[in-house]
Amino acid sequence: MAQLPLALKLQPHAAFDSFVSGPNGAAIEHVKAVALGQRRESIWLYGPPNTGKSHLLAAACRAAGEAGFRPIYLPLDPNIDPAMLSQLENVDLIALDDVQRVAGRPGWDAALFSVFDARLQRGGLVVAADVAPRECPFDLADLISRAGAAAIYRLNFLVDEELREAVIGHATMRGLSLEPAAVNYLLQRVSRDLGELTACLDRIDHYSLAAQRRITIPLVREVIGAEQTDSR
Repeated sequence: MAQLPLALKLQPHAAFDSFVSGPNGAAIEHVKAVALGQRRESIWLYGPPNTGKSHLLAAACRAAGEAGFRPIYLPLDPNIDPAMLSQLENVDLIALDDVQRVAGRPGWDAALFSVFDARLQRGGLVVAADVAPRECPFDLADLISRAGAAAIYRLNFLVDEELREAVIGHATMRGLSLEPAAVNYLLQRVSRDLGELTACLDRIDHYSLAAQRRITIPLVREVIGAEQTDSR
């Protein structure tokens, strides 16, 4: 029997409160309702990288755990045994990430079909992929049909003001006070990728604590400058 992987530690700031909804409000509310057992359905999230799919799965697992349910977050990988999916009967919320990475690979389509089929009426399944079910390279036609029966949402990128709000929200959750000018500087000099921006916030936080300095544009400039020097 395949060994079920140890539960992955969720990122400390991956929560619904730190997810700026923007154009994705309906998806967030539906995922939250499934995570809390308020709706017995399955959900398929898709969209390009860095639209928050993994964040939303982790947030769902955190909310489910805090509500007393048994969740599991699994990023799928071709190198692990698909038979592990047969061990999830007693899990209340299954969050499967990067489904496209295993689609069509030996053993995976059948294992995924069993999960979708078992959860069709029971609910408690949220999966994420880069594409919609019919565009995922599954070999099993019945799996495409089962996956297509889930509620399907495309996640979209945040616009400028929403991205700024997200950066401020993540900074606040870390106990950081960012001036508007510092937020603008980050958006102009780092990236428009929220994952890269939040990782940069962590580095700024550590640098500020180590230097015993408050966060200003000069400090942010030092952190970014040091990273650019190290990457050469």
